[in-house]
Amino acid sequence: MTTQLHGLYGITDSQLLPDTNTLISAVEAALKGGMSVLQYRDKSQDKIKRLNQASQLKTLCQQYNACLIINDDIHLAAEVNADGVHLGQQDQAIAQARKNLGENVIIGATCHDSYPLAEAAYQQGADYIALGRFFPSATKPNAPPASLSKIQQVSTNIPLPIVAIGGITLDNASMVINAGAHLVAVIHGLFASHNIQDTAQQFTQLFAKTNCTPK
Repeated sequence: MTTQLHGLYGITDSQLLPDTNTLISAVEAALKGGMSVLQYRDKSQDKIKRLNQASQLKTLCQQYNACLIINDDIHLAAEVNADGVHLGQQDQAIAQARKNLGENVIIGATCHDSYPLAEAAYQQGADYIALGRFFPSATKPNAPPASLSKIQQVSTNIPLPIVAIGGITLDNASMVINAGAHLVAVIHGLFASHNIQDTAQQFTQLFAKTNCTPK
C-alpha cells in the first residue's frame, strides 16, 4: 500500500465541507482529479456523523483506488476498515496503533520540523513522515515553521515517504516537491477551490514534472 503514497494528499475540513453531501461531492471531485490519499479530519464529538462520513469516504476511495487515512482515531479507522491512521505527537503511540490495526495498515506521523521526531517515528514503525508547516496556514496559523532543508535531510536519511503540509497551494507546491516531498497535503488549497477536480489535476501534474518517485 505504501507504493500509493505519492502525489496529492487531501485533508478534509469540517468548516469548508460542513455537511455530508458537500463532503462527499468535494472528495469525489478531488479523486476524479487524481488525488491519491485522503485524510478524514473531523474533530467533532459526533460519533454517529463521523462513522457515517468515514464509511462513505472509504467506499468512495475504494472506487478510485485511493487510500483513506483517518486523523487521530484508531478506533474509527478500525470500524470503517480504513487504509490507515495519522497520528500527531499528542495522539496514541505508533506501536499501540500498529497493535490495534495490524501490520498492513498505513500509519503516518506528524513530525513538525524535527529530524529526531522523524527518526523516532521511523524506529517505531511509521509508514510515512509528515513535515511542516512550510507556508502560512489557515488551519494551524500558530504552528511552528519548517524549512525546506528538513525535507532534504529526512529524505536522505530515512527511507520513508515524506508528506509536506502547511499552506501549500498550486503556486508553492513545486518548492516542497523539488525538495523531495513525495506527497503534498492540502486543505484550503484544494477544498476551497472553485473547481476542485481541476485543482486536483494541477497538483497531480506537478509531480510528473519532477524526479520524485515513491520509496
